[in-house]
Amino acid sequence: MTEIASQNHAAGKRPGRVVVVTAGGENPWIMINALASRFAEVAVVEEQPESKGLFLRRRARKLGWLTALGQLATMIASRFGKRFTRKRAEEILATYKVSGKPAPSIPVKYVASVNDADAITQIRALEPDVVFLISCRMLKAATLAAMACPVLNFHAGINPAYRGLMGGYWARVNNDLENFGATVHLVDAGVDTGGVLYQSRQKPAPDDTMHTYPLLQTAASTEIAIAAVADALDGNLRTVNVAGPSRQWYHPPIWTWVWNGLTRRIW
Repeated sequence: MTEIASQNHAAGKRPGRVVVVTAGGENPWIMINALASRFAEVAVVEEQPESKGLFLRRRARKLGWLTALGQLATMIASRFGKRFTRKRAEEILATYKVSGKPAPSIPVKYVASVNDADAITQIRALEPDVVFLISCRMLKAATLAAMACPVLNFHAGINPAYRGLMGGYWARVNNDLENFGATVHLVDAGVDTGGVLYQSRQKPAPDDTMHTYPLLQTAASTEIAIAAVADALDGNLRTVNVAGPSRQWYHPPIWTWVWNGLTRRIW
């Protein structure tokens, strides 16, 4: 046990090595800080975000260039619009008593991609008891096979109905607020198709938008992430059956987002 881990254990934190894989950002750090408050050894492997060019080519192959360009436009608008929703973001952080600021005490290793050989080597060298994914690339089959411990994922959506991206937004668009929430699940080769471990549900405020939905879902879901990691450390992971249709969602194209915003006030 490291000196830091010994100090954390003495402070009442649970023993266990948790490696969080992420591309960084405020929402992932909410979860990282929450896990670090409960478990003695938490480390981060942070990959570089996927380039917009790579995103565009990959999405165009799947959905066509028009849709891909429309989705990219929404992503750009979303990034610009975040500055106008900071007040609501601060309200969410205060309500759930969480912080999205990186903690200097938590070690971070930087890699190009979680699927690179270097990243796999770095993760394995940390000898994790649990690997926890949040806002990172999908693990390739070879990467997943190289993990010698349970691999869990936090998803800002209710699986299986809202797999993929923007689960909170699409739940609102579909008048399905009962399924506005988040999921912690096992990782397999599919897109958010692994066995569901825990789910949480929230009620978005009238002024919540695509910019704040994921923050709300993350801030309100730290306890289910902690519970899932604790189960993994205990060797007591149990999946639950969730009835309903399974569908993968993507960013809305800019015209869909603007239409829903102007006609239904769902931004």
